[in-house]
Amino acid sequence: MSRIGRSPVNIPGGVQVAIDGATVRVKGPKGELTRTFRPEITIRQDAEQLIVERPSDAPSVRALHGLTRALLNNMVLGVSTGFFKQLQVEGVGYRAEKNGNDLMLSVGYSHPVRVPPPAGISFEVDEKVRQIKILGPDKELVGQVAADIRKVRPPEPYKGKGIRYLDEHVRRKAGKAGKVA
Repeated sequence: MSRIGRSPVNIPGGVQVAIDGATVRVKGPKGELTRTFRPEITIRQDAEQLIVERPSDAPSVRALHGLTRALLNNMVLGVSTGFFKQLQVEGVGYRAEKNGNDLMLSVGYSHPVRVPPPAGISFEVDEKVRQIKILGPDKELVGQVAADIRKVRPPEPYKGKGIRYLDEHVRRKAGKAGKVA
């Protein structure tokens, strides 16, 4: 049996879970998430825990067992504590600032790039250290928004300018050696 799939998902206080067949709705202080899972896997609530069970040991069903449990755990953690990703803006003249709810990026283009937040996502910007924090209850959406912002100006290997994850290491290349006379 899957080691991840067989461990139950604990439901913290203040979080409500509604199971309707293969659709699970989780509601908490940080928001509400809904996801429809594959019907091969059964999800049941037992007191303050969610238990994920599989009917057979077929390889396709076994693969879904741990995945379903991990997705459920991320939903419960997201609505109770939330998720975040941090980005660093590097480069002379590069900066990020909030304009209402939108994120405005000045990263070397002739115009500032406006990034509107999707539903459930918010931005925090620390202009002193040029860091962007993406917050939200949906782990998948937080990661996707962070990747989309990074894609506006990925870090380049020569000077390291661009938008990178806070813990990302950019491999630097040596520039031209110069002309030998």
